[in-house]
Amino acid sequence: MADDLHRLTALEQSRGVRRGDYTAVELTDHHLRRTEDLGQQVGAFITVTADAALRQAERIDKRLAAGDAPDSPLLGCTAPVKDLDLVAGVRCTFGSRVFADFVAPADAHFVKRMRAAGLVISGKTNTPEFGLPCYTENRIAPPARTPWDLRRSAGGSSGGAAAAVATGLAAVAQGSDGGGSIRIPASVTGLVGIKPARGRVGFGPGVDELGELAVLGPLARTVADAAALLDVLIGGSPGDTFAHPHPPERNFLAAAEDEPARLRIGRYRKPVITDVDVHPDCLAAYEQASGLLSDLGHDVEDIDRPFGPDAVDAFETVWAGSVASLPLPEGVAAELMPLTAWLSDKGRGYSAADAFRAIRRMRLVTRSAIEQSIAYDAVLTPALAQVPALVGGLRDDADPAADFEAQKAFTPFTAPYNVTGQPALSFPMRWNDAGLPIGVQLVGRPRDEYTIISLAAQMERAVGDRPGHGMW
Repeated sequence: MADDLHRLTALEQSRGVRRGDYTAVELTDHHLRRTEDLGQQVGAFITVTADAALRQAERIDKRLAAGDAPDSPLLGCTAPVKDLDLVAGVRCTFGSRVFADFVAPADAHFVKRMRAAGLVISGKTNTPEFGLPCYTENRIAPPARTPWDLRRSAGGSSGGAAAAVATGLAAVAQGSDGGGSIRIPASVTGLVGIKPARGRVGFGPGVDELGELAVLGPLARTVADAAALLDVLIGGSPGDTFAHPHPPERNFLAAAEDEPARLRIGRYRKPVITDVDVHPDCLAAYEQASGLLSDLGHDVEDIDRPFGPDAVDAFETVWAGSVASLPLPEGVAAELMPLTAWLSDKGRGYSAADAFRAIRRMRLVTRSAIEQSIAYDAVLTPALAQVPALVGGLRDDADPAADFEAQKAFTPFTAPYNVTGQPALSFPMRWNDAGLPIGVQLVGRPRDEYTIISLAAQMERAVGDRPGHGMW
């Protein structure tokens, strides 16, 4: 068996299992051995479930031998779950010492779909406490680092998931995104990350948080791999607040294989969350993407940003209020990260009327922003305003308010689309002179992941081979 199976795309890895080039057990063992060698260096996992993963892989091999394996393009691929989500019988820490010993009683519904598709769950990936900041640093695991420069963060809050995929510890990974938490790590690790439309992936057996910001989605090395995992994740259950059934006639992987028609693409580069300067490397990626899209035959036009910092107070009210409402045990305040405690205190200062006014404001902003951009098939922005940050470079335990402002300055383009609920995708556009990946963001119309997946795949085909893996 080859020692470089992790260099294959997830779709290629699965095809190798089906052809009999190697077994699912061998493929899983390959990733587990890499996890043992490199996982701590990049801070990818909080919990590795090696024995359970190998048992899953054994069952897949038996089903292949019996001819009743699932018809899934990701059969046999390793795909860890973020440690904010439930995997039955496995501890789920939520990135916090407060829940260091909590064991999930059941699978999240999307995890059941992953199992049914023949994906091998190799563990729980690292996340900051309750997924709050855009870096992955907590008190229970090493910080998540981008393999392109181990001094630098893998972003957050799906930083462990991104580190796992970018370092070849897993074929694909599930993440979640409440303000950019899939797209930020994707950008700083050179991956594709998709934030699907609100309601595309249900939160069962839990519920959507008030404010409707967070969604679940994939991280992968290629657009097609990410689309294939999104096909697995999508679905809901009775009682979901939002639900968008998957059209049976066309899946997301098919969108990645389609050539898009000529599109009208709006673009803007002025930050939304706060007025800061955008790093020249991020602007270079944005301009490179604009030129590429024009070369591919699309019409690229400058547009105004959908809204500005004047609308951010509503997001921050909901964000802090959600932290204040966390179901924490009594007497654990001293165990919380300073940022969590600060946000919780801030949230408790709001009234119920404040919360509902903020949600109403976000919905009005959403209507206005979508009405402004609905004429465009997609919108292009920088993914981030800065290059990948140093570990500890954004975090400020002594001054959580400064920490929060630093995060806003780092990622002023992502959270607006958690407010509007539109699908958005981070695409690895270029690597700068220091060898660091720089992404751009593609935003779709409401409930239209298909167009941005198809467009990103066209861009991927046009740019050809990308730099190899960071540590490899």
